[in-house]
Amino acid sequence: MKIVYFDCFAGAAGDMILGALLDAGVPFEALERALGSLAVEGYEIAAERVLKHGLTALKFRVRELAAVAADGGAATGAPGHGHYHLKQIRAAIDRSALSEAGKARAHRMFTRLAEAEAAIHGSTLERVHLHEVGALDSIIDIVGTVFALEWLGAERVVVSPLNVGGGMVRSAHGVFPVPAPATLRLLGTAPVYSSGIQAELLTPTGALLLTEYAAAFGPVPAMRVARIGYGAGDRDLPETPNVVRVLVGEAVEAGLAATAAMRVAVMACEIDDMNPQIFGALMDRLYAAGALEVFYQPVQMKKNRPGTLMTVVCKPADRDALGNLVFRETTTIGIRYQEMDRACLDREHVSVDTPWGAVRVKVARRAGRVLNAQPEFDDVARLAAEHG
Repeated sequence: MKIVYFDCFAGAAGDMILGALLDAGVPFEALERALGSLAVEGYEIAAERVLKHGLTALKFRVRELAAVAADGGAATGAPGHGHYHLKQIRAAIDRSALSEAGKARAHRMFTRLAEAEAAIHGSTLERVHLHEVGALDSIIDIVGTVFALEWLGAERVVVSPLNVGGGMVRSAHGVFPVPAPATLRLLGTAPVYSSGIQAELLTPTGALLLTEYAAAFGPVPAMRVARIGYGAGDRDLPETPNVVRVLVGEAVEAGLAATAAMRVAVMACEIDDMNPQIFGALMDRLYAAGALEVFYQPVQMKKNRPGTLMTVVCKPADRDALGNLVFRETTTIGIRYQEMDRACLDREHVSVDTPWGAVRVKVARRAGRVLNAQPEFDDVARLAAEHG
């Protein structure tokens, strides 16, 4: 199992996380192409080596470019202050080159951001303005991290307890204590602490990314480290380098680690009084909300009615949210659930060149031995259509 561990001893921000992933091997050019598919203009990205307390780290930067007016002069509005509404962000994600799973995850994160902002400011999802977290650099950090973790093939992400810092922080609405209101709301039940440094160490974007991906919080798991990356922040902290450290590797005891990693919740209910057309839309919504598996089976119910048994497999942390979605979108009045372990083969994607173009192949292994290899059907179908 491919494990990615984020060590957040000096907090975390979106640019620090993405810088660490680049330092751990994600190609800058591939990231640039992926971000280009958003079709969002007016910025440039760069990555440079910096020193933080004698430690070499990669600093990822997003620079907004001043708009040019029709007459060739500079347009009004300084760069660095562009903000986007949720509808605009969703449209950019939809036209990106992220995988369907990546798009769904990116949509889910921006919905979480919008829900947090709406709750804090007493607004609605349609009207909320995403302020700091809706800025162009945050959009790049979030979409870039989704791409980078997909490129690395991360199957399990573990995060250290989060150092949030201390003191006060200035936002678009005034001065607030650390953690900022949006950060605190996005953290949920993640373990946090303060090392006493009087600065905002954990940003809303950092909290969002880490809580979205973390399968667990705690110390470094049993793993064989293959890559190490350091992503630099903007601050120069006393004694501590302002960096996020990422470790990328494989689980050492594949059988035991896989069992521990794949603890899942299984929800089930039978439905016999709902328009069957709804089931298709429901499956799409469940996957978009984080479900790992959704499947339907025909069953015979009381009063000899034909019905549908719906089963949803998800991370335990997502059970309540997915259960609420099922209650909201279906006619069921009860859901059963249980937790169990799920063992999976180690998986990775490799690119195979064919006479018609490159095809991604999913390779599955156990204890280093290849047991299964399947080409991605979407790639095969696309090449078949292109070449007849």
